[in-house]
Amino acid sequence: MPRSLWNGTVSFGLVNVPVKLFSAVEDKTVHFHEVHLADGSKVEHRRFCSKEDEEVDYDEVVKGYEVKDGEYVVVDKEELKAAAGSRAHVLDVEHFVCATDIDPVFFEKPYVLGAGKDGEDAYRLLHDALVRTGRAAVGRFTFHDRERVAVLVPRDDVIALHTLRFADELVDADDLDHEGPGRGPGKKEVDMAGQLVETLHTSFDPSDYEDEHRKAVLALIARKARGEAVSLDEDEEPEDDSGDLMAALQASVGKGSGGAKGKGRGRKAKAGSR
Repeated sequence: MPRSLWNGTVSFGLVNVPVKLFSAVEDKTVHFHEVHLADGSKVEHRRFCSKEDEEVDYDEVVKGYEVKDGEYVVVDKEELKAAAGSRAHVLDVEHFVCATDIDPVFFEKPYVLGAGKDGEDAYRLLHDALVRTGRAAVGRFTFHDRERVAVLVPRDDVIALHTLRFADELVDADDLDHEGPGRGPGKKEVDMAGQLVETLHTSFDPSDYEDEHRKAVLALIARKARGEAVSLDEDEEPEDDSGDLMAALQASVGKGSGGAKGKGRGRKAKAGSR
């Protein structure tokens, strides 16, 4: 059973809701260890003091912030907790907003809030209020030694919490090294692009999208574990139709017209064929 990552209180107005925070996702990434090629043994990473050039025990390692070259200010866990203040165990709701007003680029990581001890009634009150008003609660709390902006939204019978990025963490598009758009497309091109969008339109179902790369990597590992030889296929270069945008659009609409509104792998194959 998953353990709670944070226990605290959601506060809105004079109402306090005891809650527990759980991760809403499970990491399915294929993780690798570093292995010595010569003998297949696992490679270890040890902590060395750069000044004394000797290994340092874990209990002698502390957090340090570099204030200038080679000079660090040491901060311990208790000092970090003190810096968090009251937000260490309280999520203060500051505003209620329309969830659709939040640009998806701000969403960072999803969690689930569960009711804490003796908090079932207050939890249900907050959940039902969010459902009835169609609003999302936005507040701040301290989690993993960082202040987080969080948005609370109802999800079925529970309350989902999404941490948000701060505005100053986003990269301004004007600062990116990329070429600006060329000439504007003509009306025929825009109409054809709209037709392509409509051809591929369907209701969103997250189960339609699976991690095919992870499956392929696990299959590769299984074959190698059985001692099978693995042949490497060369990647096919996609055709470059950028020189004739209209021709590319017409070809895409032609490919997508044959049942593109269906679900599952058929739809994904058509999207990839573009």
